[in-house]
Amino acid sequence: MTKILITAAGSYGDIAPYTGLGARLGAAGHEVAFATHDSYSALVRAAGLEFRRLPADPRTRRTDTADTTDTTGQTRPTGPGGKGALMRQAAAFIRELGSGIADAVHDDTGLLLLSATTAPLGHHLAEARGIPFLDLPLVPGAPTGDFPPVVSGGRSLGRWGNRAAGRLSLRIIDRLYADAARELRARLGLPPATPRTVRRRAEAAGRPVLHGFSEVLVPRPTDWRPGLDIVGNWWPWHAPDAQLPPAVEDFLAAGPPPVFIGFGSMAGGEGERLSTIAAAALRRAKLRGVLQSGWAGLSTGHTAADADLLTVGEVPHALLFPRMAAVVHHCGAGTAAAGVRAGVPTVPVPVTADQPFWAARLSALGVATAPIPFKELSTDRAVARLSHALTQATAAPARRDHARAAAHRLAAEDGAGEVLKAVERLTD
Repeated sequence: MTKILITAAGSYGDIAPYTGLGARLGAAGHEVAFATHDSYSALVRAAGLEFRRLPADPRTRRTDTADTTDTTGQTRPTGPGGKGALMRQAAAFIRELGSGIADAVHDDTGLLLLSATTAPLGHHLAEARGIPFLDLPLVPGAPTGDFPPVVSGGRSLGRWGNRAAGRLSLRIIDRLYADAARELRARLGLPPATPRTVRRRAEAAGRPVLHGFSEVLVPRPTDWRPGLDIVGNWWPWHAPDAQLPPAVEDFLAAGPPPVFIGFGSMAGGEGERLSTIAAAALRRAKLRGVLQSGWAGLSTGHTAADADLLTVGEVPHALLFPRMAAVVHHCGAGTAAAGVRAGVPTVPVPVTADQPFWAARLSALGVATAPIPFKELSTDRAVARLSHALTQATAAPARRDHARAAAHRLAAEDGAGEVLKAVERLTD
């Protein structure tokens, strides 16, 4: 038995997939701890994992500009401030994270499993403690000619341009981690080394990287080096006997399948405006709806006109999405995959970071309508645009057929099982 430490930081979508992975490793006989933010301690413990605290919790660091953190650890202000403010806030998040991550690695740790957010820090810890590690990102990060960096907005620059942009993206991440890495290496008694140097050492050594998404959405790039593998999704843990809340079951039984609308950790503070748009679009399309409150704070009204709407909090997508006629969401990596897994059409409303990338992938797969950029929900045509997309998603048999076919392919994958095999190879 090996004591495994999973480290992940960011929002719910950056954390939850690793709970299912951790539970799978625990079921195989490994002792698993999970270092993440206090906001997710209950989620971690419910999965049967030991919780260890990481600082820089995005929920407690939120400001009036509704900052969130993406899968590369970059803080995204939805308010004004521009790229300079984003970079400063991202670096501050990472320095705070770096100041506490060393405390999470105890003497009995035999293997580190690192998310994209924590890997640039975890590599220094592995070096100092002589601990083997696996990088387990939820998005593709290595440069490729097949597509541009996932945080660049999704527009291809051609094969040469895509690779060049990918290399530039890595240098930007190196820069963001520079101060935290310098401080961490000094604390660990390691000689100075830049994040770029440490990253290149890992690349030169051919270190394995297992990506937690599906080739159904992103086929493995042909120009990736050996060791960069796409193994399939890791799904958030939920109890085997978990059921939807009675209020949700009652609502589902009261009429035809509704449409799910939620923005996860996006759009903080915009709940009233978005709720009004969502309700009006659903009424125009003659559809019922389930609004997930999320960080935006979506909610239904209390009038007779809102009888076909229901507000929910955190509900497992694995239980809710298959009961929907379609799903409308921001296209975070995990939510995008959950929609495909459920076999229902998607209306993508990407906000920022990697979300336009996943939105484009869903559309190309034929399981989604054309993306509606989130900023377009601020226009006078927001209701009409969303209503039209809802009708397209729910009334086109071909799109639902594509969604069911993709779900069938996804069901054949075992991402957590592939990680378990890699873990056992490292710990034998």
